[in-house]
Amino acid sequence: MITADQFASTGKAHVETLLEVGQKAFESVEKLVELNLQTVRASLDDSADAAKAVMSVKDAQELLALHTSLAQPAADKATAYGRQVYDIASGFHADVSKLFEGQIAQAQGQFMSLMDGALQNAPAGSENATAMFKSAMTAANNAIETIQKSAKQAAGVVEANIQAAAQTANNAAKAATVVIPKAVKPSKAA
Repeated sequence: MITADQFASTGKAHVETLLEVGQKAFESVEKLVELNLQTVRASLDDSADAAKAVMSVKDAQELLALHTSLAQPAADKATAYGRQVYDIASGFHADVSKLFEGQIAQAQGQFMSLMDGALQNAPAGSENATAMFKSAMTAANNAIETIQKSAKQAAGVVEANIQAAAQTANNAAKAATVVIPKAVKPSKAA
């Protein structure tokens, strides 16, 4: 039987966890806002520099060369921005997962203690039912652990896929950057 103190303790732990989740969410939003402000400032500076460079262009070939020279840094910055957003989101996810895993482990421990106490006071002749119940609880705990491990592995696969996509985007941007040859002036020997 659950006592009032156990119930109050569990409720307090859940409230503390929710407050921690709220704090972690707020910290992540702060980081995201700061990143976006930095990105906007850098974009404004880059746009001003690009506009000045365009104003100094003398011909179409120089304009094309300028465009090509700006393409790779823009792709690199976009990739870096996406990576930073992902890092913020995955950091929040890891923090929240850690909090909830702790809560789940604590709840499982409390439940198992409660069940062990109840099973010890089981009437005579219920040994088979008690053994079956313990076996079911062990299987449930193993299933939860397997799910948690699978979720961590899935997060690792997502991380690897994002890194591969970022590398592919960088490679594509580098391949798209074309070196433009200087124009050859026609000879006057005709």
